[in-house]
Amino acid sequence: MSDSKVEYPLLETINSPEDMNGLSPEGLLQLSKELRQFIIDIVSNNPAHFGASLGVVELTVALHHVYNAPYDKIIWDVGHQAYGHKILTGRREEFHTNRKYKGLSGFPKPSESEYDAFGVGHSSTSISAALGMSVANDLKNTTDRHIVAVIGDGSLTAGMAYEALNNAGTEKKDLLVILNDNNISIDPSVGAMKEYLLDIRTSKSYNRVKTDVWNLMGFLNKINPNARQYVQKIENAIKSIVLKQGNLFEAMNFRYFGPVDGHDVIHLAEVLKDLKDIPGPKLLHVITKKGKGFPMAELKQTTFHSPGGKFDRKTGEFLLTKTDSPQPIKYQDVFGHTILELAKGNSKIVGITPAMPSGSSLKLMMEEIPERTFDVGIAEQHAVTFSAGLAASGMIPYCNIYSTFMQRAYDQVIHDVALQNLPVVFCLDRAGLVGEDGATHHGVFDLAYMRCIPNLTIASPLNEMELRNLMFTAQHHPTGPFVIRYPRGRGVTIDWRKPFKEIQRGTGQVLRTGEDLAIISLGPIGNEVALAIDELEKQNLSIAHYDLRFLKPLDSKLLKQVFTNHKKIITVEDGSISGGMGSAILEFMSENKFQAEVKRIGIPDRFIDHGKPAELYKECGMDKQGIIEVAKSMVSSKVFFKAI
Repeated sequence: MSDSKVEYPLLETINSPEDMNGLSPEGLLQLSKELRQFIIDIVSNNPAHFGASLGVVELTVALHHVYNAPYDKIIWDVGHQAYGHKILTGRREEFHTNRKYKGLSGFPKPSESEYDAFGVGHSSTSISAALGMSVANDLKNTTDRHIVAVIGDGSLTAGMAYEALNNAGTEKKDLLVILNDNNISIDPSVGAMKEYLLDIRTSKSYNRVKTDVWNLMGFLNKINPNARQYVQKIENAIKSIVLKQGNLFEAMNFRYFGPVDGHDVIHLAEVLKDLKDIPGPKLLHVITKKGKGFPMAELKQTTFHSPGGKFDRKTGEFLLTKTDSPQPIKYQDVFGHTILELAKGNSKIVGITPAMPSGSSLKLMMEEIPERTFDVGIAEQHAVTFSAGLAASGMIPYCNIYSTFMQRAYDQVIHDVALQNLPVVFCLDRAGLVGEDGATHHGVFDLAYMRCIPNLTIASPLNEMELRNLMFTAQHHPTGPFVIRYPRGRGVTIDWRKPFKEIQRGTGQVLRTGEDLAIISLGPIGNEVALAIDELEKQNLSIAHYDLRFLKPLDSKLLKQVFTNHKKIITVEDGSISGGMGSAILEFMSENKFQAEVKRIGIPDRFIDHGKPAELYKECGMDKQGIIEVAKSMVSSKVFFKAI
């Protein structure tokens, strides 16, 4: 960016929040303008999360102007909104590496910077973490450190946020929660909380009374220190009349302030300075607009939450390249079209998603059969038990949750679904290594944490047509919970006219026969195995390939065939190598007293950072070349013999 000195004259001087201390009101306005443009310029050329960070530019500038980070702790819920924070905290020059392999993480990450107070990626964790830090302050007698949690209104659909609010209200520690209210997370916010916040935002009478009463309380307090508590009772009574109910946050012992304009950086800075001097738990309600300052992002907020490609930094039009020819359909779209097709033929089918109707493609069914589709908000635990209730009443719920988010509902899967053996179909989207979102979003643990649960059927399709057939199978003879995991991304072209085919539960398939070595794979990673075998066959090696298809129940007949015919076996899975499919194969071998040399390929026992999927597969030895190298090492003596 050779012209950066011209474009960002003030931003270029900000290498840490300390450089913002002396900024005038006009300087805050200018910095906000430059920061917003910088984010637009970088993200338009390096696709990443976009709209959320644009919406909190002024809030970010005000926070770092008023608070003394990293000594003061600012916790960004989810992390989609933290790009401005990263740029202002010494990472401006590196920001072009955002979400790239070995570059900056797309989410706050303490190991990356001391300014990232808490690691985030999943929603609704900020208030709990902030309360923990506030309690730690008291225990360590650190009375001058401020703790701030910035949470989006979409994150208030998750129960964990209310658990934290409830606890924080009782603990009465010094803590500021900033509610970034923009009426949308990725898709539009849903639920009663959305309507409640809308009532507060639009009640002119309430807000006028709120301001007048607070000013009166401040004046009277100068005369009589006990005056505030009496006027407070008057205020609460007025609020009950104006809003027809008390303020929810104040009922939880939070002092509520707002709503205030989240794009007025000067006023925000003044409010934050005042709040620093008020003890106890406080909540500042800030109204923002997602995508603020970029017209196309304001208009198409879901699309520009995380644009899928490069776009013109002025118009927002996506830029096409020669490689942008029509792409094969994505797995999530196969799910969306298939559930709609199945639901039209089976009135018992219901679709459920926790705040991901667009990402999961459940929106296709939502548009045509809205009465049987439910976006429950960012509430994975509720989504699972809600599905259990539907199943207990004779429905067949398809509960679509990203693999990484299913971790949040583990108890509900065990206690509310599996224990009662209810026919809930769990469709785990984004399974395996998902790429640039990194460690917080990789869906690599589901095989390991699901296979130990009784009553579950666990399957992974080799391709998109098998995904359709597994979804058909799950509803055709529902006998209990059925898990179908599939990756993010594109696959092959689908022939939609091809009829559904029921797949017998617990059966795998022989894809190739061979003598030198057997490779057992599970799911779409089998396509990478096929490419590796093609190369190995050119080197005169005979490789057998078995698609396990079901992790639970295992195809014992197929596995007995494998161990009877082969003494050298490789297992390949797009999941954790600890406790996953390879571990299940070793257990089977031991229990059935087979003997063989088995090498497992999968996600190693560590957290994998972000990068393009191909880069991450290579790092983990799961790409074509990695599989080839393991195979060749296992049959090295045979290769040498043939070479002679």
